Amino acid sequence: MQWIKTSLGRLRVIGFWEGVSFLVLLGIAMPLKYYAGEPGAVRVVGMAHGVLFMLYVAAAIQTALDRDWTWRRTALVLLASVLPAGPFVVEAKLLREPAR
Repeated sequence: MQWIKTSLGRLRVIGFWEGVSFLVLLGIAMPLKYYAGEPGAVRVVGMAHGVLFMLYVAAAIQTALDRDWTWRRTALVLLASVLPAGPFVVEAKLLREPAR
């Protein structure tokens, strides 16, 4: 559990699960609701995604403060949380580079 020791490590892990939950919500739960008449999937996955979204935002702000990120970098990381697969792009493009 080395990842939990740093704010950046926590952001990466939370970002991964937030991204997965968003894709599951859009790609599995929503079609089940509208095409199969199963609204329960959206309730469960939606709640999990909502909690992960809030954790992602909190972790992003904490990491930005800890690592003295610029407003631009912080805004891009936060913007990624509202885009499908956004946290994966942020992980590949922004979180792997040394913070400025």
